[in-house]
Amino acid sequence: MQRFIPSFALAAAVLLHSGTGWSEDDIFEFVPDGGRTLLGVLMEQDAADDVASAIAAREDGPEGWSATLQASPSAAELDTWQIDTLAHYLATNAPFDPDGALPQDGRDMTLNLCQSCHIVTVVVTQDRTREAWLGTLHKPSHIEIEMTEAERGALADYLVINGGIPIDLVPPALRAGGASY
Repeated sequence: MQRFIPSFALAAAVLLHSGTGWSEDDIFEFVPDGGRTLLGVLMEQDAADDVASAIAAREDGPEGWSATLQASPSAAELDTWQIDTLAHYLATNAPFDPDGALPQDGRDMTLNLCQSCHIVTVVVTQDRTREAWLGTLHKPSHIEIEMTEAERGALADYLVINGGIPIDLVPPALRAGGASY
């Protein structure tokens, strides 16, 4: 499949480098961290042995992972949304080697896949159910995106938890044209 840079993506890239005050590093800062990033923070803080050993050996659902994280002192700095985001990430990806390369998360997929066709604003400002996101991800215009079913589910979970961002929290450079294709 041939990829192209839509005109709005090109315009956003130009804005990034045109002295608008936004840099590549912070223009997407308004998009909440995904599970990979949150887990990386825990690992840098020498996450409790129970979390690290569970990641390497256990499969569980989001509720089980949420309980594990809430009981772990190393996750005490995470808020409710972050725990929910990380719990869903672990439910999709664990077990895995926490010292190896971490699998991509919903934020990664949002920025890397969704933006290949439209501005990120169209995705992150929508407040939708998991079923609605999966419906979109299975439409002909989206089914050709190279993703596994597990990745589609992980992306939908991330967007349900972290989507619905108010437009006034989106940098002005990314509001151009509103939330449309």
